[in-house]
Amino acid sequence: MSGEQSLHKTNRINMLFDFYAPLLTGKQRLFLGYHFHDDFSLGEIAAEFNISRQAVYEHIRRAEQMLEQYEEKLQLLAKHEERKRCAGEIERLLEQNPPDRSRLKELVRRMWSID
Repeated sequence: MSGEQSLHKTNRINMLFDFYAPLLTGKQRLFLGYHFHDDFSLGEIAAEFNISRQAVYEHIRRAEQMLEQYEEKLQLLAKHEERKRCAGEIERLLEQNPPDRSRLKELVRRMWSID
């Protein structure tokens, strides 16, 4: 995996973790936090908990799968990103003189309908 892909994956997991962490087990939250938030290697986590690197890898892999499954069903991250896009466009429109009121109304309606 390239550096850019790895960074994208880390950012995605961190965002999913922010939304869905309470739905994970304690161990999944702990290992994901160490690995993705604190940038611990699998070996460092394994040493900290006196388990194998493979066991850490499996916990993290399953947790990542769970996060993706939650997102597939609930779409909280996708909805959040869509709201951010709408908000950014609203900000740009408000900088225009005069702003496109019909587009502003459309975007506000869009934001309210994202569910």
